[in-house]
Amino acid sequence: MFNYKMTIQYDGTAYAGWQIQENALTIQEVISKSIQQILQEEVNLIGAGRTDAGVHALGQVANFSSIKELNLQKFHYSLNSILPHDISVSHIELVDDNFHSRFSAKKRSYIYLISKQKSTFYDRFAYTYFPEMKAEKLNVLSSEIIGLKDFSSFSKNNPDVQNKICEVFEARWRSQKNLLIFYIEANRFLYGMVRAIVGSLIKAYSTENGSDYLKNVFEQKDRSFAADAVPAKGLFLFKVKY
Repeated sequence: MFNYKMTIQYDGTAYAGWQIQENALTIQEVISKSIQQILQEEVNLIGAGRTDAGVHALGQVANFSSIKELNLQKFHYSLNSILPHDISVSHIELVDDNFHSRFSAKKRSYIYLISKQKSTFYDRFAYTYFPEMKAEKLNVLSSEIIGLKDFSSFSKNNPDVQNKICEVFEARWRSQKNLLIFYIEANRFLYGMVRAIVGSLIKAYSTENGSDYLKNVFEQKDRSFAADAVPAKGLFLFKVKY
């Protein structure tokens, strides 16, 4: 068997997330069917990050095994030619049999885009938020997120996941013209974690003592104490590091 690693980009607007579901169109399903159409064999496509409905990716990583040794250039071209316009494979390579896109990952990073004004072109990929926020103050608040912490308050309930400890290595904001861009890198992310963090940072910004508010959210270990999640459309799986 040959193990192939792909880097994938997608606009998640029209999809119910990455993972295959009944009665819903997903990224994993579309790519898997396209691969199977070319190879004429069943494949198990494993993604590094299970992005939610409406979430996008600039650097999703997935792998699959095949009995065939592929001409990578030809396969890459063929796959992109039959994938829909909102999904594309940017890179494909042959990797070691032990490589697993999810379990071999050491770090994952996401970005979240906030548009400071209504924009025809950014509306599909950014959350429009009109109140003024300064990146400098947001960065001070974001320092409360960094480190090895229990992120129970920032995660949707998932009985399959008992361990809510994550290590956040970076959490920072920058302003670029009419956009605020949030970058976060961690060893792992919980279900709905990034959107809950962004929503809570926005709430902390307008709270009298935002740092104390965030500390209390962590201490409660209860999702109801964090702010509402921001919309999915502004979130991108940015990069997976191995």
